[in-house]
Amino acid sequence: MNIANYLHQGTQSYGIVTDQGIIDLGRKLAHSYPDLKSLLQDDALDQIRSYASSPVDFAIEDIDFLPVIANPGKILCVGMNYAQKRLEFDETSPAPTLFVRFPDSQTGHQQPILKPAYSTQFDYEGELAVIIGRGGYRISQAQALNHVAGYSCYMDGSARDWQHTWFTAGKNWRQSGGFGPWMTTADEIPDPQTLTIQTYLNGQQVQSDSTANMVHPVAELIAYISTFSELSAGDVIITGSPGGVGKMRHPPLFLNPGDRIEVSISEIGTLSNPIVDDVDQQPNLLMRTA
Repeated sequence: MNIANYLHQGTQSYGIVTDQGIIDLGRKLAHSYPDLKSLLQDDALDQIRSYASSPVDFAIEDIDFLPVIANPGKILCVGMNYAQKRLEFDETSPAPTLFVRFPDSQTGHQQPILKPAYSTQFDYEGELAVIIGRGGYRISQAQALNHVAGYSCYMDGSARDWQHTWFTAGKNWRQSGGFGPWMTTADEIPDPQTLTIQTYLNGQQVQSDSTANMVHPVAELIAYISTFSELSAGDVIITGSPGGVGKMRHPPLFLNPGDRIEVSISEIGTLSNPIVDDVDQQPNLLMRTA
């Protein structure tokens, strides 16, 4: 199943995406599960499978996509997790590199990604997102994939000139990361290390790799993170970007207003976002001076 989070006529809801349209679940299950996160928290994905053959409620064109999980408790991001990316950045650390994103740094499929007003090095990074369905603490690697609800695409927009000694400032500008278009449930992807991942800028391929080339596979990441931080249903792990990012190209290739960035992952689909200026950002005393 593909499950999307969206606005329909101004009301937030979620539902099953089919070739014919959307089977709305938000209204059908409002008393029990008002949003996708609450459904995951009750481990109720199997309960909605009976709706998959229901008539559609409206067309895909009638919704505005939201981030797959709009309010995750944790967004944990993995850096330098593909062999080619590590070569580009001369990365040698054996342990996973982790940083965090905040929920308001995300946006949905087909929604504008905002280029930070104070960055001239806004970069693209196409990534596989893992949505936790069953929480746990100190999860074994052997059991880790049983804790996954599903997978999605992520465009981890990066203000490189704000990644000072660490990544937080460069990764958390509002609406700078795309998340979608939907969650493909884990039963559709029994092995997340067999997917192709590609990124396109204005129709030109700029990244292409296989999740088989992750340095730290999905199951290892879940085991590693849950060693020190208990995972909860609705948490999101963004698993790293392949090589080919704009910063390391000659000349560099960064995102600008008017561009369109797309992340395509086999078995899931394509996340597509236009790039626009964030005209409402205001200067502050801590803005970058370098």
